[in-house]
Amino acid sequence: MQLTRRSLLQAALALPAGVSLPHLEAQSAPARGLVKITAIRALELKEGRTLIRIDTDAGISGYGECGGPGAVARSVIAAYNGSGRLPHLGLIGKDPLAIQVHFHNMFYAYPQRGRAMRVLGGIDMALWDLAGRILNKPVSKLLGGNFREEILVYSHATGGDYLSKEEWRDRAQRLLGDPRGFQAFKVDIHHALGINMQEYSPSIGPAEARRINRAYTLAREAFGPDIGIDVHCHCELDVPSAIKVAKAVEPIDPLFFEDPLAPEWSEGWMALRRATRLPIMTGENMELAEWAIPFLNHQAVDIFQPDIINSGGITGVKMIADLAAHYRIPIALHNVSGLLLNLASQQVAAAVFNCPRIECAAGADRFRWAAKNPIVIRNGRMQVCTDPGLGMELDQDYLKANRAANEPWWG
Repeated sequence: MQLTRRSLLQAALALPAGVSLPHLEAQSAPARGLVKITAIRALELKEGRTLIRIDTDAGISGYGECGGPGAVARSVIAAYNGSGRLPHLGLIGKDPLAIQVHFHNMFYAYPQRGRAMRVLGGIDMALWDLAGRILNKPVSKLLGGNFREEILVYSHATGGDYLSKEEWRDRAQRLLGDPRGFQAFKVDIHHALGINMQEYSPSIGPAEARRINRAYTLAREAFGPDIGIDVHCHCELDVPSAIKVAKAVEPIDPLFFEDPLAPEWSEGWMALRRATRLPIMTGENMELAEWAIPFLNHQAVDIFQPDIINSGGITGVKMIADLAAHYRIPIALHNVSGLLLNLASQQVAAAVFNCPRIECAAGADRFRWAAKNPIVIRNGRMQVCTDPGLGMELDQDYLKANRAANEPWWG
């Protein structure tokens, strides 16, 4: 579906104030004003993930996950809740169910970019978890209900020598033998080039293109014709190099050609679009819904992959998904983080009709934070939890014993 320029402009102008959550509003109406937020806390774990907790005067807490160290998260929380220049926009003392108001205040009335975006995305995630616990409903139901009860997931190929036929044979056997049954894998070009991730010149020549062709040809031979292969580029390439890589991998019929160019919109995306028929995916670094508009208006990509932490929390990703749905553009949530991001991603994917799959690290069902309701992955699909909120109880004893060095307990 092609929006007109006028309607697109109207959509763009309406975005900051235009978030609408009618299902949440209807379901939360009887409970509005009955609960107040009393504190927002952060906790960094040894493994490098930082959790967010929102407490209320009803004794109910909601949890989220964010990027960056615990100290950074606490500084962002403090700046937004009392010590900044707009203290009246803070969350303390406010109704947690007014999520669309809080989203507007966090991301637009008090414009945020950079590291603060990831912390506020975690706060938004925790608000949705809290709303579900207060209303005794899973987040997917607050978002409008489930289109699916299980989510197709794709995982990651391991590193090593990507030019070795024997290693690819062993790697594919190991990955396809995983009991979780993944049927698609992200395969990074830096392994094909024999370098570390994101330390390479953005320009590649004929020799590097031949290496890439060889590596992905071996991957296809090892996986067989029916396994999805995502050619992942980490936003590293210039336009001529992206076109070279696209031509090098076209024979293997990739599932996606992911993040070939710098993440912001430029005319380079259209040059790449004209040069290849590969399905192009981008979006893990997009911040808010307006980032997506030029890509949609120019039909430059085939699929978005917003990240709940990076892209405005659950509210922000729902806005991106709804905007993309007008063009029948699917999303595939970027998801390489912890237990809470996995659970939030499955709840959003269940409630968004244009989200047929999400990314999923191989160990997603092995997080030891969960006191109950561990993630279940079978036949390459993640089962959607039906418990309130994000559907988990955290093992507080495990979290306390596995804090980062010198990290205060829910400081």
